[in-house]
Amino acid sequence: MKLKVTVNGSVYDVDVEVEEEPRPPLGAILVGSTSSYGAIPTAAKAPAGSSNVLTATIAGTVVNVLVAEGDQVEAGATLLILEAMKMETEVTAPADGTVAAVAVELGQAVQNGQVLIEWAA
Repeated sequence: MKLKVTVNGSVYDVDVEVEEEPRPPLGAILVGSTSSYGAIPTAAKAPAGSSNVLTATIAGTVVNVLVAEGDQVEAGATLLILEAMKMETEVTAPADGTVAAVAVELGQAVQNGQVLIEWAA
């Protein structure tokens, strides 16, 4: 590689040999949360065609769970709150029903498509 170098007003043409260092391979990249809850990513997804589950529409951290197994809920009722990028998102019931199981817990990191709530059949 040729470079021009100026020293005290004098210009010099310099040949430079550059040794390329091998780049380390990229490992797993975990983007941390600034939330006070630990972020442990998971990839649990709902099976295709599952109509008795409510899944996450965004990746985030569970900061509040407002229902428990056996609770009767009405359409539009807030079930839990997810935090993503310092914004809180309310997850609401799509229809009237009974909660069969809450598949997440406070502080848990969830991914888009992960099961949050299972409905009683």
